[in-house]
Amino acid sequence: MRPSILVKVAWKSILKNTMRTLLTMLGIIIGVAAVIVMVAVGQGAQARIREQIENLGTNMIVVTPGATHQGGASQGAGSFNRLTVGDVDTIRRESTLLNGVSPVIFTHSQVIGGVGNWRTTINGVATDYQVIRNWPVSSGSFFSAADVRAMRKVAVIGHTVAENLFPGQDPVGDQIQLRNVPFKIIGVLAKKGQTANGNDQDDIILAPYTTVQSRLAGHQFIPQILASTSSPQDIPAAEEEIRGIMREAHHLPSWEDDDFTVRNQADLGEAAQSTTQVMTLLLAAIASISLLVGGIGIMNIMLVSVTERTREIGIRLAMGAHASDVLTQFLVESTVISLIGGAIGTALGFAGARLLGHFAGWTTVVSPPTVAVALVFSAGVGIFFGFYPARKASALNPIDALRYE
Repeated sequence: MRPSILVKVAWKSILKNTMRTLLTMLGIIIGVAAVIVMVAVGQGAQARIREQIENLGTNMIVVTPGATHQGGASQGAGSFNRLTVGDVDTIRRESTLLNGVSPVIFTHSQVIGGVGNWRTTINGVATDYQVIRNWPVSSGSFFSAADVRAMRKVAVIGHTVAENLFPGQDPVGDQIQLRNVPFKIIGVLAKKGQTANGNDQDDIILAPYTTVQSRLAGHQFIPQILASTSSPQDIPAAEEEIRGIMREAHHLPSWEDDDFTVRNQADLGEAAQSTTQVMTLLLAAIASISLLVGGIGIMNIMLVSVTERTREIGIRLAMGAHASDVLTQFLVESTVISLIGGAIGTALGFAGARLLGHFAGWTTVVSPPTVAVALVFSAGVGIFFGFYPARKASALNPIDALRYE
C-alpha cells in the first residue's frame, strides 16, 4: 500500500474519534511543550553566562597575588602580594602573545559632584584596560598614555555613577571630588550590566593608575594585573609565558611555588557552562516523563482501536491484504497521532518559552535543533508504543477476526 494511502486511511480513522484522539495526544502535547520550555530555559541560562563572561573582557587573563604560609598553614589566595607596576612593565616588554596589559588598583571612596554624592569603586588602570575589557565609551573619550605618564586627574565614570550624580545630562567636562582631590570627567563608559554574581559593573570610576596610586591608594603593591590575547587559542601559551616572566622577575628558584596566580575567564566559563548543561539535561529528563506517559496513552488507545476494528482487519486480511500492510497501517496511525501532538506541543512550548521570558524576565532560547529533536522524539514515541498494538492487529487470524462480535 502506498504511503499516501496509508496516511489518508490513518487520518480518516483519527477523525472518526476526534475527542478520543485529542485526549490521547494530550500526553504528547504536554511532554513536548515541557521539554522545549525546559531546554529553552537551560539554553537561555548558558547564553546569559556566555554574554556575562564576554562582558568581563576579551580573552582576558588575570594575575593576582599568591598565598603565604604561616606555621605550616596556608593563609589562602591573595594573602601574599608581591605584584608591582614593575611587573606590569616587564610583562608588557617581554611578552610576545599579549595585545594588552594593565595594572588594576582598587579603592573605594565617596564621590562628590553633580547633584550630591555617591560611594563607588575607583579603579586605577592603564589605557590597555579598555581593550582588555572591551569597554567603549558612550560619550567623551578614554584617557591617553600621556595622561597616565603625567598623572593627570582625569576620570571616566560608569553609567550608574553618571545616573546618580548627573541624572539626565552628559557629565563630560564636569568635575567630581575623590577624597578631596578634584578630577575632571572626560568620558562615560558604555553600559555593561551585572556580572554573574549580581555585581553592577557600571558602578565604577576609572582613572590613570599613576594618579590613583599616588593620590588615592598610597601603597606600592597592586592587587591585580589584567592581560589579553588576540585570540582564545593563545590563552594557554600566554598564561605559561606570563608565569615564566613573573617567576624570573621575582627571582623564584625552580623548587619554589609561584607567589602569584594566573587565571583566565574561560575556566570560569567552562565550569558555569558545564553546570548549566547538567541542569538542562536534568530538566529535559524530568519533562520527558510526560512523553513516556503520553506514549503509554497512545498504546492504550491503539489497543482499544484494534479491538474495535477487529472485523475490519479480518475483512482486509480475507481480501488479500498482507499482515505487514495491517502492521504498517496501525504504525502510521500511531505515528500521525504522535506527530500532530508533537507539532501542537512544539507551538505551545515555543509560546510558553516566549511568555516565560517576557513575564519572568528570564533569558530563553528555542533553537531549531531542539524543535527537530522534539518532533523526531515524539514520532519515535508513536512508533515504539504503537508497535505492540500494530503487531497484535497484524497477527489476527482472518477467520476469527470475521467472526468477532
